[in-house]
Amino acid sequence: MDRNTIIGMALIMGMILAYQYVAPAPEPIAPPQTTQNKQKPVDKQVITPQLDSITAKVQYGEFAKAAQGAAQDIVVETEDLRLTFSTKGGVVKEVLLKKYKTYQQKPLYLLDEKSSQFALSVPTAKGTVNVSDLYFTTSATSQSLKAGQVATVAFRLATATNQYVEQIYTITGKGYLVDYDLKLVGIDTAAMAKNPVRLKWRDGLKQYENDLAENRKVVTTNYYTDGLSDIGRGSSSDVEEKLEEPVQWFAHKNKYFLSGLIAKNTPFTNVTLQSIVSTDSAYISTMQSDVAISTADLKAGKGNFQFYFGPNDYQILKEVKAPSFEDNVDLGYAFLKPLNKYFFVPLFSFFEKFIGNYGVLIIVLVLFVKLIMTPLVYKSYISMAKMRVLAPELAVIKEKVGDDAAKMQQEQMKLYQQVGVSPLSGCVPVLATMPILMALFFLFPNLIELRQKAFLWAGDLSTYDAPFHLPFSIPFYGSHVSMFTLLMTVSQLVYAKYNNQITPQQTQPGMPDMKMLTYAMPVMFMFIMNTFPAGLSFYYFISNIVTIAQQQLIRRFVDDDKIKAILEKNRQKIASGEKKKSKFSDMLEKSMRAAEDAKKQAEEAKKKSGKK
Repeated sequence: MDRNTIIGMALIMGMILAYQYVAPAPEPIAPPQTTQNKQKPVDKQVITPQLDSITAKVQYGEFAKAAQGAAQDIVVETEDLRLTFSTKGGVVKEVLLKKYKTYQQKPLYLLDEKSSQFALSVPTAKGTVNVSDLYFTTSATSQSLKAGQVATVAFRLATATNQYVEQIYTITGKGYLVDYDLKLVGIDTAAMAKNPVRLKWRDGLKQYENDLAENRKVVTTNYYTDGLSDIGRGSSSDVEEKLEEPVQWFAHKNKYFLSGLIAKNTPFTNVTLQSIVSTDSAYISTMQSDVAISTADLKAGKGNFQFYFGPNDYQILKEVKAPSFEDNVDLGYAFLKPLNKYFFVPLFSFFEKFIGNYGVLIIVLVLFVKLIMTPLVYKSYISMAKMRVLAPELAVIKEKVGDDAAKMQQEQMKLYQQVGVSPLSGCVPVLATMPILMALFFLFPNLIELRQKAFLWAGDLSTYDAPFHLPFSIPFYGSHVSMFTLLMTVSQLVYAKYNNQITPQQTQPGMPDMKMLTYAMPVMFMFIMNTFPAGLSFYYFISNIVTIAQQQLIRRFVDDDKIKAILEKNRQKIASGEKKKSKFSDMLEKSMRAAEDAKKQAEEAKKKSGKK
């Protein structure tokens, strides 16, 4: 900076400071008067700078007259939504979800003038015109609707008598769907015969939940062609995708909320979808959908669509008449989805009707699932009891064979064959419970029912509970302490210790120490689960407690001496041929013979090669 620049800046600062003392203080603004009566929404006009007629004619052609006007807001309020339409563009300007709040307990605006922009481009003889920049006419007025009532807001952009573009919105008094009909009436140009109408929707997805990092992992644009697909999920860079297949619907999806557009008759073609990493801290990401709509279909009255502005709630989405629209709720991998779709989601919805406290609901859910799984748990415990009874014989075998792992395994299988025990019988029940645990792992983070539902110290069961914060951040763990995750970890360690006490000691040399692994896994999951929903950690915690109590109860009815007597009877019956071997025993016998034959052949080949 040179001397003149410094002097100039000093003078400007001096003028600003002097103005603070010289300028008169503003008069205090009287607070607005409030009334207890609910007022009807009032139409609002916004005056914008006007184009001169020549510039408007060049830019908009036959639509030039509509380049001048005053933007008027029309508000339609229902039980669930407050929709603000604007005559400028005839678009949805703002959407407020009345029954939801942000994590900061502020009104939840799904769309607003800054975050969402529509551009409807119509081909004309002068070129493509973005009619969203023009002023439509309407006779609609602001109003409030009750359930069962219906309102229509129609916007018309006329070029001549009986020649116009029309956008019609039909709103019902309850629900999150808004019918949208787009018409081209009397307009017939060569440009329209060659080019489609294009609709571009740029939507900045805002942060409604407290965990920004987790929100960025799940924001996406979902779309349906012949199946559900998505773009932008978990991406840290801009993504663009051009689709050749017709698209039935697309939705800009936040974690628990989404805005979508559904084609009821004519599908969208020449679709370009973009996921843009946001540089503005006010947005998680920006989704842009650019679609083509057949002008022939619009002139034939087939431009019928539906907007969905609302929660990502499975029970609500499944009522939307669009293929697989309920799949916007991620229910997990394909093999887990049926379990969530046909069991856990309906079961959760059923319990909701009778239980208002969601922490209590989770406890009831655990008890119900554990009750169903009791036969498998019992079978697993009996299998472990059999292994425990056979532990002394396995210890004797280990002393005889020493560190020969292959020989130890063969002798162990022979023992199991002699007494009619299948080592897999204890694994199958445990494996059967894995799909349940995995299904819930996907379900709980996507249950909007848990959103902002408090239980104990957790203010929101849909996100992590954080009663304590650390002054530093631990790698892979974070700077907060989730108490439910800690309780889950402790309960898993207690269960592991109890389970190891009733499980026979490891007898195969060279194998990893499985008992130590049972202690290591809960600690690993503590790091993974620290940022997961408190509802999920609480479910696992209660599940562990109930499992320990369940096994303690079963243990009272299981007598090791009786099991030992049964195994001895099996040994005698199998040896005498009175009892047939199981298919598993036959398979073991064949595999052991094959292993012994292979070992003999290897030894003989080694001897022959040594002689040579």
